[in-house]
Amino acid sequence: MRYGSTRRLVVREKGALLAEEEYRALADFRHEIRRFQAFSEAHASKVGLTPQQHQALLAIRAADADQATVGYIAERLILKAHSATGLVDRLDALDLIIREVSPDDRRRTLLRLTPKAYDILASLSAVHREEIRRLRPLLLEIFDKFD
Repeated sequence: MRYGSTRRLVVREKGALLAEEEYRALADFRHEIRRFQAFSEAHASKVGLTPQQHQALLAIRAADADQATVGYIAERLILKAHSATGLVDRLDALDLIIREVSPDDRRRTLLRLTPKAYDILASLSAVHREEIRRLRPLLLEIFDKFD
């Protein structure tokens, strides 16, 4: 360890130098990410979804038409294939998705949102957009501490 000017402690970790303000910025960033996650979880719960179900619906909505498969959900949500399959089964049971055979490759099953899912996702996404807009200046301030 060595001390820089004006009480700035600098620590060498694997060749990188981090200032105390960067540690604080990292802690602040992780805190804001967790606050957003808690916000998202609470709003998903209000409409009867688990956080993973909300994330899966959002992933399907954002995917290209031929991209939304169980494997894609597993990749986007960082899940094992069997966990993604269970999640998709639950979404199907809730009438939030439809499974369709791919017209290009009959071995692939594509996932589509139902009108019910579109409505739920639209309301959740509007609330999330407002929260992201609120967080943007704060996150930019944190990011500036790394310059």
